[in-house]
Amino acid sequence: MRITRVVKSAALLPLTLAALAALAGWSVDGAAQDYKARAWAAGCAACHGTDGRSEADEFPALAGKPKADLLKSLKEFKTGTGNKTPTVMHQHAKGYSDEQLERIADYFSRQKR
Repeated sequence: MRITRVVKSAALLPLTLAALAALAGWSVDGAAQDYKARAWAAGCAACHGTDGRSEADEFPALAGKPKADLLKSLKEFKTGTGNKTPTVMHQHAKGYSDEQLERIADYFSRQKR
């Protein structure tokens, strides 16, 4: 009887671990969600909507856009290069390192439109 209980418990272990990982915000393959990037991106919600899903015509939606395009725009805002019209975005972008901008771009690129 005791051996049967141990075997049943061991069989449930992978399922239990997968459920705990999902609750913790990790994918089953073990990759952790980038909570820092999510926190940085939260500052964008006032204009660009929650998780980058803007509903205002004057602010572009960021969710689901290619990471390379988002990063290019963010770096152009930061450096003042390209054809970006001066907005508050220039000030926002200057407050982040290039690595942080890359992680923010990655975060928005992974959001569903």
